[in-house]
Order: sequence, then structure tokens, then C-alpha cells
Amino acid sequence: MKKILFYLLIGSSFISQSCINDNEDPVPVIPSEGISVSPDVNGSAQPNQVWIDLSDVDMNGQPKQTINKRTDWDLAFYSGNEFKVVLNSSIMMAAAKIPNIADIEAVKESDVTNLKSQVQVANFNPSNTQYIDDVTGNFPSGYTAIEDIKATASDNAVYLVNLGKELYTGTIAPGSTITAGNERGWMKIQIVRQSDGYKVRYGELNATGEKIKEAIIKKNSAYNYTFFNSKTGSEVSVQPEKNKWDLCFSVFTNVIPGAGSYINADFVTINNLGKTSAYEIKVTSGSMIETFNKFKKEDVDDSKFIYTEQRIIGGNWRELNPSGSKVNGDVFYIVKDAAGAYYKLRFVKLTNDQGERGYPMFQYKAL
Repeated sequence: MKKILFYLLIGSSFISQSCINDNEDPVPVIPSEGISVSPDVNGSAQPNQVWIDLSDVDMNGQPKQTINKRTDWDLAFYSGNEFKVVLNSSIMMAAAKIPNIADIEAVKESDVTNLKSQVQVANFNPSNTQYIDDVTGNFPSGYTAIEDIKATASDNAVYLVNLGKELYTGTIAPGSTITAGNERGWMKIQIVRQSDGYKVRYGELNATGEKIKEAIIKKNSAYNYTFFNSKTGSEVSVQPEKNKWDLCFSVFTNVIPGAGSYINADFVTINNLGKTSAYEIKVTSGSMIETFNKFKKEDVDDSKFIYTEQRIIGGNWRELNPSGSKVNGDVFYIVKDAAGAYYKLRFVKLTNDQGERGYPMFQYKAL
């Protein structure tokens, strides 16, 4: 188990809960246990993905944050025994098999005109979930929009890929988010296995000959995935090593049963693929802070940890409604990392002092 510094064990942050007039006696304010952490999501457009390792803390008790732009990558190639490729859900990507075509060079834009109108995220079509990856993140067993890469090269289909949306750069009103900018376009892609990874052929929809690009992606067992940017044609560093992060703050493509896919801001996933697990505790009576403070290691219920769902925290930590957005003050979370360390974690901020989204804060403490 990685060393947990003394600062994390004893750190605390104080949250003011009441206003006191000059003529009133002071009202005791219960301090909340834990170190306060502000993930660098970077504002209402939420341009950053932030990967947090709860056990790797500095001299001030702050956990390590690894940060990338959401548009830094398109595809992630699985490094385990299976051959799977996942889309960047944070930028609304989607993909579909192009029917009756086995040769990528044979594809023309006119062949996919009707398909383009379907391969979309958040278009209020219940069937669009087939064009995104399993939102639970329960890989490698979960389904992917690009099917598992077959051992026989000729069995691998050509896919139409919606590259999603650029980051939004305009003005956003306080309390709101706009997580999608201009369209990033389309590409066609065909992927086959290599002995130690993948061979990718891809290009614009009418590309043939030398305009079809190729890339070789090697598996790296230290990581969950190798990440690739089709715009630059290069591998990129995104996630930390598979056992060196626990939480990710990002935008996320989610599903509404019966209504299809949609885009979710202020979202938190866990590294379930790297053996991080978690469960939610709902406080139904008494003080939230007192309940949180009193929760000890002996109160942990190991039977409640969920390993097959990356959305245990998800968007449940905040409440969004027409009257305003706020932290859900009735829940906190117990997190178990790959090394078996336990943490309790609660959210305390959704916005900054100006009411702008994309400035979350949470408190946590090792148990």
C-alpha cells in the first residue's frame, strides 16, 4: 500500500454554517473532517479531465491531480488481454459499423449520409445508445460501439466515427454550463490486431490511397489504455498508470432509459477498471457533518462496494433544478482503492463564489 501522509489523516477544513449578529451568542459550528480538494475542472465549459490519486499526497495533504484537455484524445485502446477500443465520451463521440463494406477505401461520404443522422449523442433518439460505449465502464466485459477487434483481420468492420464536439469558448451565464462547441467532424476507421497491440487505418470519409492514415498502437500493461489523437496521428498521455488514480472529474456521455444518450456535466467516475470501488451513504436523519465525522473504518461495509460500475458517484453528488444548482447535502461516499485503503468523501462545492459551475470541491479522509 502506498504511504498515506500524516497530513491526510489529521487534516480538516471548516465550513461556516450560520451567520452571527453582534447581539447573539456564537453558535457552535461543527468542523468537517478531511482535507479540502479543488479539482482543476477549470470553469463552466469544463474543459479539463482531472484524474485524482487519493493516496498520493503532498506535504499539505493534497492528492495528486493529473490534468488533460477533454479534446486531447479520441480513442483509447485497451491494454489487457482483450482487444477493445473505447470512444472519448467526454466530447460526445459515437460510432457505427458501416454495413456491407469490408474495405475502408471503398467508403464514400455518400454511403453514410443516412447513418450520419443517426450516429449522434443527445438527439433524443432512444436507439442512439448502440453508438456509444457501455456507460457502466464495466470493461473488458462491457460492450463497445466499436466491437471487439477480431483475430482474423478480414472480420473487422469499417466504422463511421462521429468525432464529437470541440470545447466551448464563448460566454456562459453563472450557474449554467455549455460543454460542447463546434462539431469536430467525421472519420472512417478500421482496426485489426497486432501481436502486441493494434493497427489502425483511418481517414476522412472520401479518403483513398495515401490519404488513408495508419498507426500502430502498442499495449502497455502499466496502464488501462493507450490513448490516441486522430487529429495529430499520435499517442497522448492521459490517464495515470492503472493503479495510480481513483477518481476522474469530467464531462460524461450518460444514458436516460427510454430516451437515449445525453451529456452530463460535473460528473465523477471511479477507476473500477483499476480495482477502485465505492458505495454511497445517504444521511436520512441528523446532521450530515456529524454523521460523516463519526464514520470510522469499523463502520465500513465491504459487501456494499461496487466494482462493476464507474458511475457510483456520477452526478448524484449535486442537485440541478430551475431554481439553481447545489451540492446534494444528504450523501457521502466510501471509496476503496486498488491497494485496499479506505476513504470517506463528501462534496462541499459545485460553484465558485461568483456562482460559476466547474469549480467543485470535496473533502476526504483516509480511514
